[in-house]
Amino acid sequence: IIHGQVASVGESHYFRGIAKIVLTINQIGKINSGDILVTTMTSPDFVIGMKKAGAIITDTGGMLSHAAIVSRELKIPCIVGTEIATKVIREGDVVELHCGRGTVKIVKHKV
Repeated sequence: IIHGQVASVGESHYFRGIAKIVLTINQIGKINSGDILVTTMTSPDFVIGMKKAGAIITDTGGMLSHAAIVSRELKIPCIVGTEIATKVIREGDVVELHCGRGTVKIVKHKV
């Protein structure tokens, strides 16, 4: 279980989806509708992918970070400041966010 700070609850306290690791803006195109965007941090260039994402997880940031503000505007779950999400979560993993606790759980590693 990975811990972070809940930046946005979204429309529910719980979300499950497929993780997509995006380390640079050049990779943002791999986000499909409902995917979980996992990144070190976001910037305005990431908004096109953030609009498709079902949830966002970042390594850095806090309540006033870009990811936090945009996720609240989009009403999608977001956990920031995990420090290790991009190192532990792999592309294609099934991941659960629990926005009541501020936890991220890897349900199933992609084979």
